[in-house]
Amino acid sequence: MTKIKLSPKLEFSRIALGIWRLMDWKMNDQELLSFLKQSIEAGVTTFDHADIYGDYECEAAFGKALQLDPSLRSQMQLVTKCGIKLKSSKFPERYLKYYDYSKDYIINQVEQSLKNLQTDYVDVLLLHRPSPFFNPMEVATAFEELKTSGKVNHLGVSNFTAVQFESLQSYINEPLVTNQIEISPAQLEHFENGNLDYLIQKRVSPMSWSPLAGGSLLNPQDEKSQRIHTALQTVADQIEERDLSKVIYAWLLMHPSHIIPVIGTGKIERLKTAVASLKIELSIEQWFSIYVASQGKDVA
Repeated sequence: MTKIKLSPKLEFSRIALGIWRLMDWKMNDQELLSFLKQSIEAGVTTFDHADIYGDYECEAAFGKALQLDPSLRSQMQLVTKCGIKLKSSKFPERYLKYYDYSKDYIINQVEQSLKNLQTDYVDVLLLHRPSPFFNPMEVATAFEELKTSGKVNHLGVSNFTAVQFESLQSYINEPLVTNQIEISPAQLEHFENGNLDYLIQKRVSPMSWSPLAGGSLLNPQDEKSQRIHTALQTVADQIEERDLSKVIYAWLLMHPSHIIPVIGTGKIERLKTAVASLKIELSIEQWFSIYVASQGKDVA
């Protein structure tokens, strides 16, 4: 599979596997290990985590499977996130959800993630959400300490605007390597607010969460989803492709910002379907037909 270079020392697979629903997959350790091996064999070597996924349980479940064959660690890139504090029975003292980007919290959460994942380092740490209470100097100090200790190799963000990205970057000595944002034919926010243009300018490849719009484009339930579904079906017919998800992935992969779709599935067949979309070529007119369907009007 084609790789995407995020920095001189970091490459991601063109498609990443999202682990946020791992606990719903109902796999035992051996089954999960087998799935991870199949994913790597298919060319998907980048795995996307967050400390909060599965009510703080997904990282540990992944780590238990990885311990059955630690040699796999050298074949994968591990991404995790921190910054969100959830209301959870695991933290009965919390009475609301909020964000924390203090130096101590970032460092403590990374150390917990390393323990859960049973690894010595993560390839990329992402700040999970922008916060109205955000001190970039504390983040910079935390990252410098984590980088120096070898616990975190690279830093990125998730759901940041261009201004928020630029503000944090001004405090960090090394380039932020990605911004994980919601991008799909149903979610055009980052096409319209200048975020993708900014990332192209900075040579930063974004990661796309929910690339299938939660499945709404495959099983439309509203007028907008139906418009997009119809456009996808038309393009699929034109290129003689039966699987609409491949068309969606191809639409994302075609964009010059080098979008990396994060596929949240525990089914190897679905992951291989995403990989197969790399072979699909759309015309610029076909790409715009899907974009226009989402907007519900012609481009100006």
